[in-house]
Formats: sequence, C-alpha cells, structure tokens
Amino acid sequence: MTIAACAELVERGDPDRFLAVMAAPVGARAQLLPLYAFNLEVARAPWVTEEPLIAEMRLQWWRDVVANAASGAARAHEVAGPLHDLIRDFGLPIEVLDRLIDARRWDVHREPHADGAALEAYLEATGAGLMWLAARALGAPDGAEEPVRAYGWAAAAAGYLRAIPELEARGRQPLPVGLTSTDLARQGLEKLRAARMSRKAVPKEIAPALLAGWQTEALLRQAAAAPEPVSLQLSEFSRRGRLLWQAFTGRW
Repeated sequence: MTIAACAELVERGDPDRFLAVMAAPVGARAQLLPLYAFNLEVARAPWVTEEPLIAEMRLQWWRDVVANAASGAARAHEVAGPLHDLIRDFGLPIEVLDRLIDARRWDVHREPHADGAALEAYLEATGAGLMWLAARALGAPDGAEEPVRAYGWAAAAAGYLRAIPELEARGRQPLPVGLTSTDLARQGLEKLRAARMSRKAVPKEIAPALLAGWQTEALLRQAAAAPEPVSLQLSEFSRRGRLLWQAFTGRW
C-alpha cells in the first residue's frame, strides 16, 4: 500500500506513462503514480480472463472501491489504498473515476463500438478523464478542464490507434463501421489544436499531468498520413527527445 508499489506496477505495465512520471518533478510523482496504477488495473481487468462475467466483477469491484473511498474500504490493496488517499486529500471527482471504470466494459465484450459517437465517448471517459484527474490531483482549476480534456482525448486517440493491431489480433473490431483510422487521427489532431488554443487557461504547475501525452502529435500525424491502420511507432531518439523537450519547456 505504498507509492513504491504503484511505481513498480506502472513501470511494468505502462512503461510510457512511467517515463512521463520520471520526467516530472519529484513532488508530482506521489499524485500521478496511484492514478496511473489505478488506470492500469482497470484497463487490464477485461483482459486477464476469458470469462466476461469475471471481468465485469473485477470492474464492479473497482467501482465499489471508488464509490466507498470515504469509508476506507479495500485500503489494504496496493493501489486502492493510495488511491483512496488521493481522492480524500485532493477531492478527486468520484463521477469521473466511475465513468472511466464503466467505459472499460466495452473491452470485456467483442462487439464493436456502435458508432463514431460511442468511440468518442469511450475516449472521453478513459483518456480525457484520466488526464483531467491527474491535473486535478496537481491542483488544476475548473477553468482548465476543457483544454486538459481535449489534450487527453487526443492522447487517448493516439494510444487507441497504436493499439489497433493488438485489438484485432485479440478478435476485436476497434473501429465502428464508417470510421477509418485516418478519420480518428484527424479528429485527434483537431482536439489537439483546440487544446492548444486554450493553453493559457492551463497553469504551468499542472504541466506534469500532461507529460503522458508527449507522443500524441507525432503518432496522430503518422496515422493521418497512412491509408489504412498501420503499426505506429516512433524511434527511440524521437521518443526521448520529445519527452525531454516537453518536460523542460512545459509546452505541449
């Protein structure tokens, strides 16, 4: 039930976000690591079993943990305990946490998203919601929510596009009928532009919460230029350079 345990989980299961945390100031890590560990636990819950009912039960357990944060339930869990502290100390919005968990029910089943709007809502609840939670944990004001969520949505779209080959290998249909990977990439770039237009509303103090999106623009541009879904990846030099630049300048 320590930050160190959360760090170990994130390092193993979500190495890109772990690199982003390590590039953040030390003082921000205690807020970011429990959130990212929680997100990892929820994101992988649908994939650790072939039984949909068991996966649904795992997600419901997390919904109960979040709903009962004030009661101290499940505090012995290595992630739930630090998450409870974060919710209590920083007043994280329970409804945002709950929507993030509930959205992952799509990953349990094999049906495609009903339409483009359903996929947009999924990315809003997961990626945009997580980035807003991270920003709130670092003291973001209400006025920063729109640009932070837009940036989080763009980052989630980039991550989703990168996951398409794996999702297809697991028998899923990632994109709804009528929506191409190019369409989604262009939507992500529009969200990114919108976020940057409102960048003045985002205090510099919460820049560490946005570091997780350091690969967003490059991946979206790569996907937008491809005629069909491709395996998206950046060179190690480009990855490290982009992360260091964003961490040093605070610009995104």
